[in-house]
Amino acid sequence: MAKKTEEIQAQETKPGFNIATFLQGTKEELDKVVWPGRQQLISESAAVILMVTMSALLIYLVDNLFNWASGKVFG
Repeated sequence: MAKKTEEIQAQETKPGFNIATFLQGTKEELDKVVWPGRQQLISESAAVILMVTMSALLIYLVDNLFNWASGKVFG
């Protein structure tokens, strides 16, 4: 029993890159992913587009406000 755990630890600490282990681990992780459905993808994409648009509009308005204020102060 102790010999098996030593072998496992030796394999885990072994230096180098093993492509087979990497691909197996990648497949295992991708199997855990819960992919969104079409409706969820559309609604979340719309939410992201809306938030980006609102953020850009807010930055534009604040920029214009500071531009106008600096024109009044320094102009």
